[in-house]
Amino acid sequence: MKLLVGLGNPGAQYAGNRHNIGFMAIDAIASANGISTWKSKHAGLLAEGNVGGERVLLLKPQTFMNKSGDSVQQVARFYKIDNSDIIVFYDELDLAPGKVRVKVGGGNGGHNGLRSIDPQIGLDYKRVRLGIGHPGKEFVTPHVLGDFAKADKAWLDPLLDEIARQTPLLLKGDDAGFMNKLALAIAGEDDKKKPAEKPAQSHVRQARPAKPQAEVPKTGPLAEMLGKLFNKD
Repeated sequence: MKLLVGLGNPGAQYAGNRHNIGFMAIDAIASANGISTWKSKHAGLLAEGNVGGERVLLLKPQTFMNKSGDSVQQVARFYKIDNSDIIVFYDELDLAPGKVRVKVGGGNGGHNGLRSIDPQIGLDYKRVRLGIGHPGKEFVTPHVLGDFAKADKAWLDPLLDEIARQTPLLLKGDDAGFMNKLALAIAGEDDKKKPAEKPAQSHVRQARPAKPQAEVPKTGPLAEMLGKLFNKD
């Protein structure tokens, strides 16, 4: 059994926050796989189901971000889940919006959710870092606790859909394949937003037909004048 954890803050007032993208990812996985029964257990909302033929537990800690480890530790201990079978989805300031990186272990990067989890279960669990962009040091708090903008939906919705679609790869340990599929999905959305290119014009101009030269009269006053000018009889 795998334990998939999404980090966020409980309550409707936080539901659309960038800090809650972990919750959003878990909700997308649940919806795509017909997992709809949530129980309030172990200081979190817990659901059980199958993803890609594998039994999973989905967890959204309800302890607020800085105590996420309380819930994760309780679930892991009760169900006897090893760290190698725990996958945590969370927001990452140091990645551009829509970028995703998967790794096992490492530091907490200042993230309060990981800072709570690490001392309670250890470091060797899988982390799915979901980029939300960095606004600058002085704006971090309002950025992470602010809602995604309407413009963010252009990458956020397809990202969440693709996470739900490709989670079986993650469960099988194909982290590179998972990241590649997500990157392609977001790149495809970027292409859709680009204006259609105009047909390129050749840098070689077509030769313009020479203007027909005026026919020189052979008789008459003008012919006589030209004849005298060029010393012709």
